[in-house]
Order: sequence, then C-alpha cells, then structure tokens
Amino acid sequence: MDMGVSVMHRNIFGAASTMLLRGLYIVLMHIALTFACPRGCLCTEKNGVMAVHCTSRNLDKIPSDLPEDTVSLLLDSNRITRIPNQAFKDLYRLQELDLSKNAIEVIEAGAFHGVAEGLRLLDLSSNHIRSVPKEAFSKLKAKIRLSNNPWHCECTLQEVLRELKLDPETVNEISCHTSVQEEHTGKPVIQVLDSGINFCNFHHKTTDVAMFITMFGWFAMVISYVVYYVRHNQEDARRHLEYLKSLPSTQITKDFDTISTVL
Repeated sequence: MDMGVSVMHRNIFGAASTMLLRGLYIVLMHIALTFACPRGCLCTEKNGVMAVHCTSRNLDKIPSDLPEDTVSLLLDSNRITRIPNQAFKDLYRLQELDLSKNAIEVIEAGAFHGVAEGLRLLDLSSNHIRSVPKEAFSKLKAKIRLSNNPWHCECTLQEVLRELKLDPETVNEISCHTSVQEEHTGKPVIQVLDSGINFCNFHHKTTDVAMFITMFGWFAMVISYVVYYVRHNQEDARRHLEYLKSLPSTQITKDFDTISTVL
C-alpha cells in the first residue's frame, strides 16, 4: 500500500514538474520575445512561425531591430514614406510583408535585396507610389498588390508590371493617375496595355522628337551665324569699295600698284 502511495506521489510530482517547466518555458519565451520585439510592436510565435505586428503604430520608418526569424511582418496603416536599400536584408525567413496604407513615395532599387526570393506576399497598396526603379522588384516571386497608388503610366512602369506576379483580385485597381498619353489617365493600367498600347514606343518617339528639335535648333543657330557673317563681311566690303571710289584716281592707281607689288 505504501509502495502504491509512493508511486502515485512520484507521478503527481513528475506531472507537476513538467507543467512547471512548461510554464517557465512559456514565460521565458514571452520575455525573450518582448526584449527582441521592436518597441510598440507585438511579436507572437506559433508552430515555429514568428509574426511581428506593427499595425497602426504611428511609425514613420521601418524598424531596424526586427527579429531575424520573422516570417510575417505587418507594417500597415503607419506613416512610412520610403523603403531604403536592404531594409529587410537580415530577415532571411520573411514570407509575408504588408506595407499597405502608408505614405510610401520612394522605393529604392535595392529595397528588397536579400528577401525577394523568399517572399510569398508583398502588399504595397494604398500608398503614394508614382513610379519604381526596374531593379526594385528583380527576382521577386511573391504575389504583389500595387492597387490604389497614383501611378504615372510610362515605359518603366510597363516593364516592371510585365515581370511581376500581380494579385488577380486587385490587378484592375492599378490605374493611371497620370500618363505620358493623357487619354489613358484614370484607366486601369492592365486594360490599357491589353488594348495594345505600348508606352515604350511612345517614349522612343518622344525621345526622337526631342533629338530632332535639338538638332534643328543647333542647325538654325549655325545658319544664322553664317548669314550674319556673310552680311557683316558684305557690309565691310561695300564700305571699303565706297572708300576706294572716293579717293582721287592717282591714289587708287598707287593702291593698285602697291597691291600688285605685294602680290
């Protein structure tokens, strides 16, 4: 009987110890996450997936102290204005990045270097983006949302969009806020491109016209200078001829004799 009670006590003690250790582990993990988490953000981990929630935290830039094992990063509804080069370079496990509903105007060429190939979702909707460098989205395989931005429709945007995997649910909300061809303003970019419009051809034509105007301007300047030079010399020759006519005939003969001698 005493043996049974002793075994039961050991089992109860073992179970209590296990629960205590689990509780201590949870507390320690919570403390570790609290210290590793950017100020004002909330970090959670579930099944080995680290999620960092920085939604509506009045941030004006991307935090620099993000946990390196972040898988999901929510930075939506803040006041971020730019994405600098290598802003997420240490986040080697990053798969989801939400930057929607900010005030982003500038995306630098190397903004997503180091994470582009691992990203599965990139949300840049509802910002102030007018254009992006072609290099910014190189190697990007993620589904991307670019809707509700004041895009300027021109050759670079066309080349960028052709390389991206756009979210089919929001693709028709990517519209031309302005355009190199005014008749496309306000229309969905994809609709314009599908109609056969090629902004790059228009760009080349515009460049050719600019070069022609420049060359014509230089040619006009050269012609004007030649005309001025000829007229100026004609005026000098006329004045010299009138001067010779005004001289006595003897002096004219002497002048011609002098010229002949020199020749």
